[in-house]
Amino acid sequence: MLDSRTLFVYDTQGGLMETIFERTLLFDFYGELLTKRQQEIYENVVMNDMSLSEAAEEYGISRQGIHDTIRRCEKSMQEYEEKLHAVSQFEKIRRTLSSLQSFVEQEENGIPEEARAVIRSYAGEILKDIG
Repeated sequence: MLDSRTLFVYDTQGGLMETIFERTLLFDFYGELLTKRQQEIYENVVMNDMSLSEAAEEYGISRQGIHDTIRRCEKSMQEYEEKLHAVSQFEKIRRTLSSLQSFVEQEENGIPEEARAVIRSYAGEILKDIG
């Protein structure tokens, strides 16, 4: 579950999980909806670990300006996700396909080997295509 104020990801027990993966997914899905300048700043600071000071110098604005830009980008991408649900749907599809693959691997499920091979192949292709 996402906390839109901080973009931290919590597991079902409420524990804090790594945010980098979630930030990357949000940027992959919604980064193109940001302005070019926002994209550059966000990518350099968040994805490429450029410091706020380095970014401020690079873009000719204050460290606070860089920080505010990052927060606005995160807020915008979170709002897109709340409306479009593309990231959550992507994750749901990936989990479902992984579960299907695990089920197919169990020989006691009664699925003939030929059918299991076809299902494995299709699920593998889809998982490869969606990343």
